[in-house]
Amino acid sequence: MSLADNPVQLKEPHSDSLTILFVGDLFGKSGRRALDIHLDRLKRVYALDMVIANGENSAGGIGITPGVATELFQGGVDVITTGNHIWKYKEIFDYIDNNNRLLRPMNYPPGAPGKGFVVFNTPSKMRVAVLNLSGRVFMEPLDCPFQLADRFLERVRLGRDVDAIMVDMHAEASSEKGAMGHYLDGRVSAVLGSHTHIPTADHQILPKGTAFQTDVGMTGCYNSVIGMKTETVMPRFLRQMPTHFEQMQGEGTLCGTIVSLNKGNGLCQQIIPIRLGGQLSNTGL
Repeated sequence: MSLADNPVQLKEPHSDSLTILFVGDLFGKSGRRALDIHLDRLKRVYALDMVIANGENSAGGIGITPGVATELFQGGVDVITTGNHIWKYKEIFDYIDNNNRLLRPMNYPPGAPGKGFVVFNTPSKMRVAVLNLSGRVFMEPLDCPFQLADRFLERVRLGRDVDAIMVDMHAEASSEKGAMGHYLDGRVSAVLGSHTHIPTADHQILPKGTAFQTDVGMTGCYNSVIGMKTETVMPRFLRQMPTHFEQMQGEGTLCGTIVSLNKGNGLCQQIIPIRLGGQLSNTGL
């Protein structure tokens, strides 16, 4: 049974809602291939207004290159978010300065290339702010993501300046992601987690109307260790020896989350996890 035969139905008519897909961490060729295979069908079935994807591991399993970013944009992604691997390839420095639809975490220090947010205008003239934040627990000691979110929301308010605000919370600790979701509840449309490459089952609408999921999951091959060939990872765990990780090239699963937002206030009406292809497919739902 295919998704087109039996999709999860949105509760509100599309004319009354803004429908956005967030695709979790694209991992190398298998992740890009899964996106290419499934994205057009998702756009048709759910009448998507916008597609956001985290692309920080889309080139070889770590980092992103100008060529890969261009490929993703040409393939139907509207905004690319990233995370702690954004600076892997030096050629991305100039590219990110000249393409505001490729984001890096907002909490990098002033002077870092690129920007941490963008306001994207959908074909239906809806204004969607996308905010890229990095956590600090078990990660790099960047500026406080909570304070930066406050400063951003002082200038850009939901329902006043934009029709929706989507937040990619790129973080290791589930507690930090959950705290951000509740901290921003009612002030943004969605807080969706990335980075850990494992989809969580806690998708929900928080009490004040913000969609939340601790981690959307990796888009890549799950017959792996978070995207890497198992044989290249095992020496690190078994003998504490340094090893060169290699990306797994098998069939990828597209892991993403669709949010249906009220056009009037930008808050969430429905949140739907999507897993297509590979080991984790929930195609028959």
